[in-house]
Amino acid sequence: MLKLYGFASSNYFNMVKLVLLEKGLAFEEVLLHGCQNPEILAKSPRGKIPILETPEGFVSETDVIIGYLEEAAGGLPLMPASPFERAQVKALAKEIELYIELPARVCYVEAFFGGRETPAVLKAKARRDLIKGFAALAARGRFCPYVAGAQFTIADVYFLYSVDLAQQVGQKLFGIDLMEAMPKAQALLELLSTRPCVEQVAAGRALDAPLFLARLQAAG
Repeated sequence: MLKLYGFASSNYFNMVKLVLLEKGLAFEEVLLHGCQNPEILAKSPRGKIPILETPEGFVSETDVIIGYLEEAAGGLPLMPASPFERAQVKALAKEIELYIELPARVCYVEAFFGGRETPAVLKAKARRDLIKGFAALAARGRFCPYVAGAQFTIADVYFLYSVDLAQQVGQKLFGIDLMEAMPKAQALLELLSTRPCVEQVAAGRALDAPLFLARLQAAG
């Protein structure tokens, strides 16, 4: 059986978990917080989660794990049949990760956990990058009703676990509504939230959230 290592407060863990659930694949969750001990480094060279254990060995990095599942594991297809359309989905997912998720992540500690303030230079860069990232999403995304078109795809997985957090960063730290001019994107967030597999992931995240916060506070 496939094993997914990580913890339910991680948006990247939840991306992989949602793919597994949507595909109807049997898997076991193994609680793991990223660390640098030799046992974990043997599974993931950077000691990061998520990690997927397969009958052939371990796969790390979220986009690689999702790509592996799409190619090797069967279940519900999360990519279009056309090579060109697949390329569009991959581009959307990568742009969401690079230009929305990662800039927002710089500010997560301040925005969500009451931690130290983000350095001014990094915060200013995050603001600029997020504005540009959402503009790119508005230009490329189709939202009819899903990010890339009529089919639920990997791009929607990245969208779901990146855009909402980034939107909150924009509101809390910058006083801006990054999706103000994107009503279809907001409608998609609401649509995705009603999917049974998304609800299942959200329930796991809600249970883990206080444990994750306590762990952060203990770490200082």
